[in-house]
Amino acid sequence: MAGLERRPMRMEFVARERERREIQRLLREAAAGSGGAVVVAGEAGIGKSALIDVEVGALQDVVVLRAAGAEFEQDLLYAALHQLCAPALERRVGLPAVQRGALEAVFGLGEQVSPEPLTVALAVLGLLREVAREQPVCCVVDDAHWLDEASRQVLVFVARRLGTEKAAMLFAARDVGSVAGVADLPRLPLEGLGDDDARTVLDAAGHAGLDPEVFDRVLAEARGNLLALLEFAHDAGPFGVPSPQHPRAGVVEALQEKFVRRLDHLPSAARELAVLAAAEPVGDLALLRRAAKLLGLDAAQLAVAEDAGLVALGPRLRFRHPLVRSAVYASAAPGTRRRVHGALAAAGDPATDPDRRAWHRAHAVVDADEDVAAELAESADRARLRGGFAAAAAFMERAAQLTPEPDRQAGRLLAAAQLRLQSGAPAAARALVARAERRTMDGAARAQSRLLRARVDYQLAHSPQATATLVDVVTELTPGQARETCLEAFASYMYHDTEPGRLQKLATHMRERAPRRDSDRPVDLLLDALLDQAMLPVARAVPTMRAAAAACRTAGPAAAPWRTNLVCQLVTDLRDDELMVEIADHQVDMARRQGALAALPQALRYQAVARIAVGRFDDAATSLGEARAVDEAAGTTPLVGAELVHLAFRGDLDGYRALRRTMGRGGRPLETVGEHYSAAVLHNGLGDYEAALEAALAAQRRHRAGSYSIWAVYSELVEAAARAGRGEEAAAALDHLAALARAYPAPWAAAEWLQARALLGRGEDREALYREAIERFSRTRVRVLYARARLTYGEWLRRENRRAEARTELRTAHDLLTAMGARAFAERAARELRATGEQPRRGDEDPLDLLTAQERLIAGEVAAGATSKEVGVLLFLSPRTVDSHLRNIYRKLGISSRRQLHRILL
Repeated sequence: MAGLERRPMRMEFVARERERREIQRLLREAAAGSGGAVVVAGEAGIGKSALIDVEVGALQDVVVLRAAGAEFEQDLLYAALHQLCAPALERRVGLPAVQRGALEAVFGLGEQVSPEPLTVALAVLGLLREVAREQPVCCVVDDAHWLDEASRQVLVFVARRLGTEKAAMLFAARDVGSVAGVADLPRLPLEGLGDDDARTVLDAAGHAGLDPEVFDRVLAEARGNLLALLEFAHDAGPFGVPSPQHPRAGVVEALQEKFVRRLDHLPSAARELAVLAAAEPVGDLALLRRAAKLLGLDAAQLAVAEDAGLVALGPRLRFRHPLVRSAVYASAAPGTRRRVHGALAAAGDPATDPDRRAWHRAHAVVDADEDVAAELAESADRARLRGGFAAAAAFMERAAQLTPEPDRQAGRLLAAAQLRLQSGAPAAARALVARAERRTMDGAARAQSRLLRARVDYQLAHSPQATATLVDVVTELTPGQARETCLEAFASYMYHDTEPGRLQKLATHMRERAPRRDSDRPVDLLLDALLDQAMLPVARAVPTMRAAAAACRTAGPAAAPWRTNLVCQLVTDLRDDELMVEIADHQVDMARRQGALAALPQALRYQAVARIAVGRFDDAATSLGEARAVDEAAGTTPLVGAELVHLAFRGDLDGYRALRRTMGRGGRPLETVGEHYSAAVLHNGLGDYEAALEAALAAQRRHRAGSYSIWAVYSELVEAAARAGRGEEAAAALDHLAALARAYPAPWAAAEWLQARALLGRGEDREALYREAIERFSRTRVRVLYARARLTYGEWLRRENRRAEARTELRTAHDLLTAMGARAFAERAARELRATGEQPRRGDEDPLDLLTAQERLIAGEVAAGATSKEVGVLLFLSPRTVDSHLRNIYRKLGISSRRQLHRILL
């Protein structure tokens, strides 16, 4: 525990029996494979670390990993994580490649990439699992209130997922409520010692002979604080405890005053050495000796500070308590602090720890210094490449403060603002932009500042006004930047446009700001396609959409995952089934290979929609389950549109209603586009054609008013209108389907147009249209629509009193829909079949219905050949947890092997 270990004070624990038992219980459960975490909370000096040290010190056959937050290292990326993981880092060889690469990037051992924080967190969790294979693990994280942001996020993530691990995590923290994430963990508060317990502690510490009045004064001044109790008793004279300089000071302030007085009694050389040690948070004695030599000091004088009870010397220098360190550093004159930081920078090794050296140099200067600023900017770049945007922003902000040239200073402030925005701190980013705007800036920098300000507003509000402002800025950007910005803004807004017409106005605005370019770049073609789709008739929009789809298909793995999501929707609207499946699977593979866990959930949802279309409902459920697992692991609010579509095709009315109620609540966005389409599908399956038609017409009204709507809703509209006897309301939908089929006569598009004409029956040969639609659907992979086409044809045949022919179609439709799991549509086919005089075949009950959603997901992966470890990585579970689920699966299904499970799923 670098620089912050305390000597054990065992005599206190006669007064901490309840807390000791609670920690012992946690450690026992962890050793048995049911780990967890707890935060020992209380004011400085109350005895948090001493309590943990005594209990952990009594452990046997347990690997103890330690880390501690340090006040002076809060801006250093993954500083605490380095301490925790370094002793176990050789175990990384057992991790999946993406996780191993992320861990190596964080520790500077591999290629400098930008690992996502979630990937790093999964890697640390995996590392602890590897260590726990041989012995249980106990992680001790002291002074959690001083953890650097990156380490805090990772450690909180890991702490929440130890329930099935042979690992425990003990945090010690002061102001727990101010530490994001840590405040949500189980808490073990430490209160002040009562008078009787305090007397017992003082007796055990050798202070039993104090005068009764002095004894009472010590108790009164310490207020139950263990450190204060021992320190005040140690310094108590015949007239009691020395009074603090500020009579109204609290216990902590009184302790700090006491430590400063003790420092002031040291010789000047020892005082400066103590300040030097306080400025070096790691406690590296070799570094301290080199720095002392540069200051003309003898490091042996540190023994004087040790004799005064301020520090302890050993393999590393340790302060008596963090209060001692902060008191010593704060009491030093500014010039002394700059001098010791300068010595530490000069004594450090720029090859092995350049960031810490840059940090010391930054604290050693008063005036602007371009050399130091440039070194800090390089540290910011290193932190950014390792995925630490908050640390990178801190380095860059300090670099800007030390930059002498106004233009360059403004540029670095804007760079810091961009990093703050990427770290999820838009308010801090806005303040940095404001500071930059008060400096001299050229035209390019001023355009960048306007763009950043607009992006801040957009991230905070996602409102039409913020989006419009963002688009206004693009005229000041380079053509490439302008179109990328427009694409990102438009794509984000199109699904959540709550006011009809605004999207089309925004598209017109974008077209003026970012005119069409003669370019074959996928980003340019995709933006043009989306704008054309919003602004032009179908026939004129389709060629651009096809060009964008073709360009993005060959763009390779470098394409941004969020952009690939747009291509998925584009090719679905074009009714290109082959490209839909190909791109949906490709983007999931790409997100996994790149470790892009922020993009993976939505990629999985598009994959689920593609799998629904091809009739692979169970595989779609697997994709959706994985998406939920990633969202849960990341703590993000999931989008539910794809789940609504899945439930609609399943015909699960209760599940659909329950999920629908969550939309717009608890931070969930409204997903009007997915809601309208899924409602039309659901009610068509249930035979509630009036409700289906109302949902589809609502989508059509939005589309005609200039908002985005899924094009697939038009075939649902035609079916609902025809069956509800309101065919005249399907005219616009029929025109849309006709325009698409003529502009891009792919089998899927042509089949939907033919089927729509057959359903409406406007003086055409309906039987020929039905049969040709079925034939066209048979050439595609959209099996669910092929089955539904057989259903609608069978329904028409029955109404034409051609019962024998109707039975053939309805029987086929029923069998196909039942096999897929489209229960409502299958029941619709069953009702029609009964009306012909034939009872539908009863399929055997699906044994998988006995399984929970997570068990189905695990069963599917295992049946496909995945090992328990691979499934665990996929679902953020330990292999032991996966094996436990497998045992439940085997029991429910009456099987005993993976081979049998594979047969059942087949």
